[in-house]
Amino acid sequence: MNKSLESLKRLQAGNQRYVNNDSQSARHSRTRRSELVEGQHPFAIILGCADSRAPAEMIFDQGLGDLFVIRVAGNVAAPTQVGSIEFAASKFGVPLCVVLGHTHCGAIAATIDAIQSPSDSNGEDSIHSIVECIGPAISDLVDGTAESGTTDLMAAATRRNVEACVTHLQQQSPLLKQLIANDQFHVIGAQYDIETGVVEFYDGN
Repeated sequence: MNKSLESLKRLQAGNQRYVNNDSQSARHSRTRRSELVEGQHPFAIILGCADSRAPAEMIFDQGLGDLFVIRVAGNVAAPTQVGSIEFAASKFGVPLCVVLGHTHCGAIAATIDAIQSPSDSNGEDSIHSIVECIGPAISDLVDGTAESGTTDLMAAATRRNVEACVTHLQQQSPLLKQLIANDQFHVIGAQYDIETGVVEFYDGN
């Protein structure tokens, strides 16, 4: 089986356990900690949101050493996040990166508000840097010039932001681009529903 597909199936199976409240708690044991002292071999990278309701290890029911997790508000692919992904892909040979958005994302809501009411936003604070990362991908949805395919602006913007991050990672990093060309690395998008616990993996990425 292709390594990235195997990693994806492990994530899907783990999320199903999480939804079913059937966690494999042994993955967090003292024995597991001892096994990882000399090194790590994560099977997937998760670029997720810093939201306290969206902890990747729990969502995918994985333990210590299983996932290389990068969390930042709005799951944006800024330079430091891209560098972290490049490190994991090249250093540990991780074959899969999932850009994980989620429902009710505060960073997406803040970006929508900033686009709709630019005079009310403070462009000098550090929070605005997140808005600047997300804004270009969703501005046409917010101003109504793009067809969203849904009446829910938050849902459409969340997906668009994830897809933009996926495209950025696939095309703007020479290292990742080469790994992808060699079929050694794949980047896909997904969304976590904080109410149901279900992760929907997007098609076509």
